[in-house]
Amino acid sequence: MSERDPYNREIHPLLIVISGPSGVGKDTVAQLMMESQDSFYFVVTATTRAARKGEVHGRDYFFLSHDQFAQMIEDDEFLEYAIVYNDYKGVPKQQIRDALASGRDVIMRVDVQGAATIRKILPDAILIFLTAESEEALVSRLKERKSETAEGLNLRIATARQEMKRVGEFDFYVVNAEGRQEEAVETILSIIRSEHHRVQQRRITL
Repeated sequence: MSERDPYNREIHPLLIVISGPSGVGKDTVAQLMMESQDSFYFVVTATTRAARKGEVHGRDYFFLSHDQFAQMIEDDEFLEYAIVYNDYKGVPKQQIRDALASGRDVIMRVDVQGAATIRKILPDAILIFLTAESEEALVSRLKERKSETAEGLNLRIATARQEMKRVGEFDFYVVNAEGRQEEAVETILSIIRSEHHRVQQRRITL
């Protein structure tokens, strides 16, 4: 349900895509936004990877078996999906439709490959590239995670370096510096506020 502004224009809900290389802090920034605003709908991504310590099914991700994921592909239930580091990730459509119909802005966090796919499908989506303060800082964060083999870590670092070069495909970039995540969140919120004041509004049809 769209609202109206003082000039009797419909105010359409936005679809905001937060992306960036692995290790840049997409999940942390999304969590801080969730805590600071209750007017957004945060998309829950489906994945075939195992849950990490502290992650909850239906809150952090929908953790699915490969068979469950394959059935959703067959039923055309994903906005986009891809193989990411040997596991599938995908964005279920229906939750987005429901949120937009209620008039809520939708926040989605996806990898760089997924953001490119969404741009093709929904050109009026707002694409925000989250980046570290430097390539060296990003590599350091990936190493500090200590969540995979040396071979897996090298793959992530190489991929992240290539993803950093794709910032030109996005509408905005936001630096998520170590220990200053609140500043990154405020910058993103400022972008969203500005977009709601565009004369020619974006409109999402899904």
